[in-house]
Amino acid sequence: MERELENARQPLAEKWGPHTLEEVIGQTHLLGDAEILQNIVKNKQPVSLILWGPPGTGKTTLARIIAREVEAEFIELSAVTSGKKDVEKVIEHARQNWNLQLRTILFVDEIHRFNKAQQDAFLPHVESGLITLIGATTENPSFEVITPLLSRTRVLVLQPLKKEEIIAIIERALTTLDKTKNVTPEAIDYLAELSGGDARVALGNLELSLSFGKKKVTTEIVKAAAQKRVPGYDKKGDMHYDVISAFIKSMRASETEATLYYLARMIDAGEDPKFIARRMLIFASEDIGLAGNGALQLALTAFQAVERVGMPEANYILFHVATALARSKKSRESSELMYSAKALAKQFPDAPVPLHIRNAPTKLMKDLGYNKGYKWDANFKHEKGYLPDEITESRA
Repeated sequence: MERELENARQPLAEKWGPHTLEEVIGQTHLLGDAEILQNIVKNKQPVSLILWGPPGTGKTTLARIIAREVEAEFIELSAVTSGKKDVEKVIEHARQNWNLQLRTILFVDEIHRFNKAQQDAFLPHVESGLITLIGATTENPSFEVITPLLSRTRVLVLQPLKKEEIIAIIERALTTLDKTKNVTPEAIDYLAELSGGDARVALGNLELSLSFGKKKVTTEIVKAAAQKRVPGYDKKGDMHYDVISAFIKSMRASETEATLYYLARMIDAGEDPKFIARRMLIFASEDIGLAGNGALQLALTAFQAVERVGMPEANYILFHVATALARSKKSRESSELMYSAKALAKQFPDAPVPLHIRNAPTKLMKDLGYNKGYKWDANFKHEKGYLPDEITESRA
């Protein structure tokens, strides 16, 4: 009775999740016959892993499947709520398993939240094989996981689930619940749109929608349950390009309010913050250029900060820098000079470099006129100029 009650209280995402790799929907780049996960399961030899990806992409699910397939005990810790004593208890339990010839897989959710000393504590036990460590993180492990631990693990990158994959997950859950006729196709599509590539969000909204007790779950019921409207923005469609274009053009026009409006729309729609920061980095050089040489460094720092901090805190960085770029003076001089130089190089791709500005490491080369008349002085102007003769003669 107690077990049945516990099962009833489990969220839908936990209750009806896949139990084998073959049942996993999505992450096809990790699940092929020749990929590492299939080899782990086939050989029943667990490997320490870092699973890096957005929420709801299957990190915990994959870790549980691996533990089940290799017949290891699965112990889960959250770096948010666990401390040193919790880790010590797991290690002691793993020693008992070792004596009983049982494997232990320790799954650490949000491993990036552990500090350096806490991560260091895993090293000897991973090296000895006492535990197989599987860490999950939504942050770039290059910055958040210590190098010695990274060198002893394989990093697997999980991608946001595609809309059709989310729909497949929802339909599988409905089939299992015997409620395929209780939800309209439009509602399923809307649930997938709302999810932002997060299966847990999709199933949570589905479960909440079903709990309303209506005979048929419609789009309106999903809206009422989720209390969130789907932004009219598709990261792969025209709206994606229209909004980023409007964002760039607003910065170019120094229209701060419009700039931040389009930025807010992109963020609200789940756009990758690194994509936005990358576009601002290009803008700083292309549109501000020589009018504000510090803009490029500011945008670069913003990109690195967004990469390290992650969302939602990266909001402050993106809005800060977008405001600064919008308010900055603009100059396309460096861009125009670049295009002019490229056109010249295309017109004269093989013009010989003038002898007087060639390097002269040997006496023979000096005798031939290499480096003749050149002086190593700042702003030195050679009387023969610096462009190839072929170009200067074409302009005469």
